[in-house]
Amino acid sequence: MRLDFDKAMELYNTRDMNHLSKLATNVREEINGKTVWYNKNFHLEPSNVCIHKCKFCSYRRGNDFEPGAWTMDMQQIEGYCLEKYSDDTTEVHVVGSVHPSKDIDYYYNVIETIRRVLPPHVTIKAYSAVEVDDMSKNSGLPAKEVLMQLKKRGVSALPGGGAEIFDPGIRAKICPDKADAHRWLEIHKTAHELGMRTNATMLFGHLEQREHRVKHLLMLRDLQDQTGGFDAFIPLLFKTANNPMSYLQEADTTEVLRTFAISRLVLDNIPHIKSYWPMLGKELCQLTLLYGADDIDGTINNSTKIYSMAGSQEQNPTMSAADLEKIARECGYVAMERDSFYNQVAKK
Repeated sequence: MRLDFDKAMELYNTRDMNHLSKLATNVREEINGKTVWYNKNFHLEPSNVCIHKCKFCSYRRGNDFEPGAWTMDMQQIEGYCLEKYSDDTTEVHVVGSVHPSKDIDYYYNVIETIRRVLPPHVTIKAYSAVEVDDMSKNSGLPAKEVLMQLKKRGVSALPGGGAEIFDPGIRAKICPDKADAHRWLEIHKTAHELGMRTNATMLFGHLEQREHRVKHLLMLRDLQDQTGGFDAFIPLLFKTANNPMSYLQEADTTEVLRTFAISRLVLDNIPHIKSYWPMLGKELCQLTLLYGADDIDGTINNSTKIYSMAGSQEQNPTMSAADLEKIARECGYVAMERDSFYNQVAKK
């Protein structure tokens, strides 16, 4: 029977973590068997200079002259892609910021540069709904046209960033000046209608409560019922270092595992729950496999700074395929390499 809000909250509040693990594991194995998915990828973060002032963000800088700021030009992006690419890379994940002085052509040029220098088999997963929203506003183009132009240039999928927490009251406190929940969902729905696969996220462990998380999950489930366009959901743990909400205490291990389990149980129509190891660390990532997660992202190749700048223990995030396979094997699962769309990649 499908979980409604009340039943989800009842399970969220249970003290029986073994029962919660068993329920979530049953669902993940019904959907994915004993498989734990991973891919060989790298991240491209073209800039951290951003117009938005999200209070949870440790990554953002206000201008190009602020210490720790960067903005890459096309030559730098080309060199970076060639540096991070290896023959078995299957995905580049592009997300960064909304730069105050960059127009839509900059974002188009980033994609064109990647597509030109990387082989056709490398999927470009690019730009959060927030970035797409700002491209739309700044150019005067409808979001659908922006997405069509990105797709034409080589974008095949969208990451799930920018969702944060959908509750408008909490959102007004932590990220009041960017795309709201309705707009985020609208852009993903449009992407799905254009044949683009997307991910979804939820930032948890800050000002929100469990009921806000459950409502967030139910809104994602409702959209998935309509479109079927989400491939994976990623619960993102708020990290406290170097941001305006550093006074908060981070969610403990039990709360993280509860959240993964409830995500798996509520999102019965989203096939994959991803445990993002650069955020959680390798040990906690491994534990989430016992609470519903079936995807542990990818090799990363020390190519993301978003969580290392927020205090993650993974300051130079890189894992080999052998490392990822070991994490799965020690939990009784079999790691399987995938492409961006969960097709198995044959080992060379």
